[in-house]
Order: sequence, then structure tokens, then C-alpha cells
Amino acid sequence: MSEDDRNTRHAARMARKKAHVDAVIAAAQAERGLLVVLTGNGKGKSSSAFGMVARALGHGMKVGVVQFIKARTDTGEEAFLGKHAEWHITGDGFTWDTQDRERDIATAQRGWAIAARMLADPSYQLVVLDELTYLLSYGYLDADSVLDALAHRPPMQHVVVTGRGASEALTELADTVSVIADAKHAFRTGVKAQPGIDL
Repeated sequence: MSEDDRNTRHAARMARKKAHVDAVIAAAQAERGLLVVLTGNGKGKSSSAFGMVARALGHGMKVGVVQFIKARTDTGEEAFLGKHAEWHITGDGFTWDTQDRERDIATAQRGWAIAARMLADPSYQLVVLDELTYLLSYGYLDADSVLDALAHRPPMQHVVVTGRGASEALTELADTVSVIADAKHAFRTGVKAQPGIDL
């Protein structure tokens, strides 16, 4: 096959692809707030959510972030994005650090009160609930109440939920679900968490 033939076939393939993509885009005309769930065992769930925070802020949107579980106040995302978004670090640290179920439940409920306020307020255009999935799977929060608040939030409000082990009920409710796989991680070779990558 000559180079001209290859180029002609390529152009025809790309024209067909463009027609298909254009038709799909034209058919997607609904506008509403989305519920995005980022789950799985791989690295990058929170990082993806914070990328959406940056994107929303770039569009001048009001953003709220509630970080459950995590207690660190020295992360790069909070240091930078926290200047532009309402940011709450509500955790006491990983549950294996606290080793106190009653305290973890009380902490979860305090954090959820902040999240529920945001979910009821249409002025928040994006709400990130970082590591919320753990509070549901551990039974620290009433799953039905959380799902009800997510389902009945303001119509144009976007919500991103992160964490491993998202429940079937949460993924059913979501508009977009990404499952991030763990193929390889530097930590398992003895590399500690690195600023700018992990913190």
C-alpha cells in the first residue's frame, strides 16, 4: 500500500470517527449536577478530585471540600487550593491510628454535619467528600441518610466522593464511577510519601 493510500484511508477513518463523536456530543444536551465516585485500590482518587477542584475554581465556581479520615494539615492540595475553596479537615487520622471506634464515629458525624450543610446549599457548585466511602463501609454514618442527602442536593450541584470500596448503593446513585486500579506503588519498595506526589 502506498503512502498516499494510507493517508487516504486514515482520513476516511478519522472522518467516520469525527461524525460519530460529533453525533454523541450533539445528543448530550442535559445540564445538571453530577455525582462522581472515585474508588478502587489505586493511587489517585483524591488527586483526581482535587484536579476537579482546580478546574471548578478556574470557572469561578464556589467549592467546598470535606476531608474525612485524614488529619494532616500540611498537604500541598490544602495549602494551595484551601486559599480558594472552603476546606475542612475533619478526621483524626487513620482508624488504625486512633483505635477508638466511638471517637471515630463522633468525628465522622461532626464532619458529616459540615458536608450536609454544603449539600443543602445551592451556592456550592462543587462539593468534594474525600474518603467518605470508609465512613459508610465502617458504619460510622447512616448510609441511607447520606445517600438521601446526595440524591436530594441542589439540582446543579456537582459532588465528588472518594475512597476505596464504594458501596453498590453509592455507585448505583452516581452518574460517573471510576475504579482506579493498583498495578504498582513506590511505597511497597520502601519509598516514603513524597511532597508534591503523595502529600
